[in-house]
Amino acid sequence: MTDAPKTTMVQELNAALADAMEADPKVVLLGEDIADPEKGGITGVTRGLSTRFGDKRCRSTPIAEQAIVGAAIGASMMGYKVVAEVMLMNFTAVAMDMIVNHAAKLRFMSGGQTSVPIVIRMMTGAGFGTAGQHADYLEGWFAHTAGLKVVAASSPEDGYGLLRACIDDPDPCIFIENMPTYRVPGPAPDRSKRISLGKARVTRPGTDVTIVSYARTALESLAAAEALEQEGISVEVVDLRTISPWDRETVLASAAKTGRVLVAHESVRNFGPGGEIAATVSEALFGKLRAPVRRIGAPTSAVPFSKALETAYLVAKPQIETAVRDLVQGKTDAKSGLVEA
Repeated sequence: MTDAPKTTMVQELNAALADAMEADPKVVLLGEDIADPEKGGITGVTRGLSTRFGDKRCRSTPIAEQAIVGAAIGASMMGYKVVAEVMLMNFTAVAMDMIVNHAAKLRFMSGGQTSVPIVIRMMTGAGFGTAGQHADYLEGWFAHTAGLKVVAASSPEDGYGLLRACIDDPDPCIFIENMPTYRVPGPAPDRSKRISLGKARVTRPGTDVTIVSYARTALESLAAAEALEQEGISVEVVDLRTISPWDRETVLASAAKTGRVLVAHESVRNFGPGGEIAATVSEALFGKLRAPVRRIGAPTSAVPFSKALETAYLVAKPQIETAVRDLVQGKTDAKSGLVEA
């Protein structure tokens, strides 16, 4: 008996782009250094695509995020499906006018006559010493903006399926790639199957506590759930996959079953996506929960460069385990949801 084939996020994102370009000649890629046939950008996601499809469909651009996104919007209005790479999530700040005031609003402002089928790929994530201007999780910015879909995969399988879904979508999608997940091996996907945006996945069933998470923190949540099982605590893990629109039905069904909910994400806890999820669960299940909904996220700080401080900053398995134990034991200290506490 042989093990199931393994793959990585980088391999599956590359395959998703290649398959989409093969299926539709209107799919084009824009971004810094992405047409380098050997490197394929700084992480190798687009390796070989310019050789296979030509450098007019896989096109390197100047270091100009506003121009990258602006060109993508213009091309999409002329019938193309553009995947624009803004190398790092922090760099989207340079192009926020294009993203928020143009891509997100053109369908609304044209009375539904003009769609903007672009995907803006970006990577982020702490853990590599890239510090404050290269590793922030800013998904809350985009989730707050009407007209944008916000997606974050945690596995190679979901990476492939979600990126294909974003490319097929008629509206602008923010596709977040978490750097620590790039090389984590996982089962190869069935590429004939499609993943719907806005649908969460229960990656581990449980009865005592629900953890709602996404991207790298979803993997940390799974590891915490496995460890807590040895203590007799049964944890259900819900991987959102799509942050906006998020799957309320799946989250509420899990919360109603377990009666306890922890929302865990890498982004700053204050004003983060966890607040929206916690409020919705509390409103919908008021009086039915066995404990207040708890959130855990990063402290209100730039990502530290110091390895020791960066490690303390991250939401990881130990902090998640502690928060779950507190929920089960009925502790209600709000500060326990903060990494620094």
